[in-house]
Amino acid sequence: MEDDRPKHFCGVVGMALEGDAVPQLKKALRIIQHRGQEAAGVAVYNGKTISYHRGMGLVHEVLTGRQYNGLVGNAGIGHVRYSTSGSSCAENCQPITVTTKEGDLALAHNGDIVNAASIRTKLQSEGWAFLTSTDSEIIVRIMATELSISPDPIRAIKTVMKTLEGAYSIVMMLGGRIFGFRDPFGFRPLCLGKLPNGYVLASESSVFDVLRGEFIRDVLPGEIVEITPNGVTSTRTPAAPHKAHCMFEWVYFARPDAVIDGQEVYRVRTSIGHILAKEQPVEADVVVPVPDSGRAHALGYAEGSGIPYAEGFMKNRYIERTFILPDQSQRDEGVLLKLNPIRSTVAGKRVVIVDDSIVRGTTMLKIVQMTRRAGAKEVHVRIGCPPVIAPCFYGVDMKTREQFAALNRTPQQIAELITADSVGYISQAGLVEALQIPESELCLACVNGEYPTRIAGEKMRFQKTLEI
Repeated sequence: MEDDRPKHFCGVVGMALEGDAVPQLKKALRIIQHRGQEAAGVAVYNGKTISYHRGMGLVHEVLTGRQYNGLVGNAGIGHVRYSTSGSSCAENCQPITVTTKEGDLALAHNGDIVNAASIRTKLQSEGWAFLTSTDSEIIVRIMATELSISPDPIRAIKTVMKTLEGAYSIVMMLGGRIFGFRDPFGFRPLCLGKLPNGYVLASESSVFDVLRGEFIRDVLPGEIVEITPNGVTSTRTPAAPHKAHCMFEWVYFARPDAVIDGQEVYRVRTSIGHILAKEQPVEADVVVPVPDSGRAHALGYAEGSGIPYAEGFMKNRYIERTFILPDQSQRDEGVLLKLNPIRSTVAGKRVVIVDDSIVRGTTMLKIVQMTRRAGAKEVHVRIGCPPVIAPCFYGVDMKTREQFAALNRTPQQIAELITADSVGYISQAGLVEALQIPESELCLACVNGEYPTRIAGEKMRFQKTLEI
């Protein structure tokens, strides 16, 4: 069955180095491969023009061959993609490249633009033809238009930020100049780091660790930065009165070793587990994680409850990505091939299965069933995210309410749905406590239905109009 947990949005990287950036770009994209497994690509400046290589598949599958091996340049950007806006096809791979009055431009985007449809309609009325179905191309077209009016890229970026509503962390290359900018709410992460031979922008701080560099800081909401091999220039635009950092970054999306907006992901997840154990206790013999994202939550739950922790499932990391297989029977088979219970861990025992989230419940149903077939006496499910009840419009693949198991169901009804003995979720207050970020600085729309921006037909959390 299809993995029903929220799908990753995308990951971006930008580099300005002394020396060839291409090998480091590839390494960086492999580090954030978890953020997007449908497509990958890089664009580099060779001193005269921007060249690129992109395609469908994982980083090591795409960034190979004669065309890729011919790339060279000390400035470049990269992208890994999971489609949340626009279909999954080669035409929608990034970075997107165009020629402008001020030279070649390449752009890579993480997030979703809420007002993309109206902007696209306006641009089409002005004569623009679109080559992709992504909202990222809309950003490129606005940039190109603004650069035809004025050569100042900062002015053009400010116009883009005035026009867009929604979530975006963007790396952009104009000629050999590398820029990064983040929406005023700070939905999506963007980090700044330093390598021995230059500066880097990336979706997660783990990139700098693995590349033996230094994590400097997060790019601030509403900030524009330009990096060169020798330094960083910052331009501030007004941030929103309240931030809207996506809580799923800490709950599920980011690597455990990442630090996002000042909070280490691993610490947050183990803290979630501790609080979950207090809020949702159960008498049991063993705590097991759903690998890999549930592991830190489960460790925290075991520590907080005093129940022994053990690995309960073997994960096959070489199986196909089940969520993009063409038909349901293949997806069903894919999950059975992907996970298999360790019988000695669960047989004859009262088992607590800990995971990061439940969306539709289909995957957890399969996991509970296979645990029972392996001989578990009882199966209790504990979840490190409050019940998901509302769609995400900011870059997470949760678009319609009908898919949510928790909508109009009690935890007991969800337990019946997934054939578990009990189900328990962390509370919203417990999640905020674990994050150590004020509730007013978080986007919790998917669990409380209150959105930080205007969404037609949805409840909006109060925000003043932004002037950029």
